[in-house]
Amino acid sequence: MTRTAPRILIVEDDHGLRDVLARGLRDEEFEVVTAADGAAALRTVDASVDAVVLDVGLPDSDGRDVCQAMRGAGRAVPVLFLTAHGNLTDRLAGFASGGDDYLAKPFHLDELVARLRAVLRRGGGDGALVAGGGALRLDPVRHRLTVHGAAVALTPTEFRLLACLMADPGAVVRRRALLRAGWPVGAQVSDNTLDQYLWRLRRKLRAADSPQGIETVRGIGHRFA
Repeated sequence: MTRTAPRILIVEDDHGLRDVLARGLRDEEFEVVTAADGAAALRTVDASVDAVVLDVGLPDSDGRDVCQAMRGAGRAVPVLFLTAHGNLTDRLAGFASGGDDYLAKPFHLDELVARLRAVLRRGGGDGALVAGGGALRLDPVRHRLTVHGAAVALTPTEFRLLACLMADPGAVVRRRALLRAGWPVGAQVSDNTLDQYLWRLRRKLRAADSPQGIETVRGIGHRFA
């Protein structure tokens, strides 16, 4: 039998919300499969999945890491993030990790359905961030930074921090926003740890002869310029 209904993977650790979403999407004539954590999501996503509804705050991982892992495995499936944080910096970090849309909790099911249909019409994209007149390219699908065409190795945390800064070049990103972008919700991270990661990122960018870098705006935060 030929499958006609879009198949949606819901990745949500809250059992009650996961069931509500599954029932609601099935009522809208979607096929639904579910996963309660990132590891299960990566085992479940395959060529039969048409879109993913992905919670950012998963018990075993950050949903943005899961999205990057999907992209790294060549899965271009559209991803719609669900999150308790809906501010601009968090949304930009989600897009930079390879997401296609972002919906803050609480939300109405009708809006989720509308957004899902929209990303299904558009299909997935690579969501790459480009700066320095094209000299820098941060690619969430391949989880790779290139500077002047040469690859620069980044850890997952470095990648998320740089994505947050590159998402709005020239704008000052507050340190609290960088902490949210770089580490999972609830992680205990000191200011010194953030400074160490930013120092390593600066060093890698300078070594690659990047035309842009990370600037400190004293007392406020940092910017990519």
